[in-house]
Amino acid sequence: MSSETGHTGQNEKTVTNRTMDMVVALVFMGVSALVMSDSWRVGASWAADGPQAGYFPFYVGLIMFVASTVTLVQNIVTRHPDLTNFVDRTQLVSVMQVLIPTTLYVGLIFLLGIYLASAVFIAFFMWWLGKYSPAKIIPVAVGVPLALFVMFEIWFLVPLPKGPLETALGY
Repeated sequence: MSSETGHTGQNEKTVTNRTMDMVVALVFMGVSALVMSDSWRVGASWAADGPQAGYFPFYVGLIMFVASTVTLVQNIVTRHPDLTNFVDRTQLVSVMQVLIPTTLYVGLIFLLGIYLASAVFIAFFMWWLGKYSPAKIIPVAVGVPLALFVMFEIWFLVPLPKGPLETALGY
């Protein structure tokens, strides 16, 4: 469609449903193999006193692996593959607008700690996508992590990843 209608990017091919089914099947096969391998390492058989620690996770991983393999094989050998578009460019851009900053946020947690990283993340999204004024951004970006700190660290006594700010404050 034309940009005059405001639908630029719609109906533009990105990736097919078949390709995504195969990629997801391969990812699940990898995760399943990892689960089965680690379960085998800790013991995935039946001992004299019952199942070992990895017994049930091993078989859940095995079921996931078999199901993913079936999905992969079906998509490879089918005579009528689903070649419809998985996502159009407009939708893909919307997903990337959230996925990329969220991935950076997870990385920032290791550098700054969860509370400071959360403040930056909330402030960024409120400014970038919400177009809010600093008068609204600052109280929310400071208040939410502060409330979470009180709830987790003080009330529930659950320590979350700390950064240099919390360390400097003695937490």
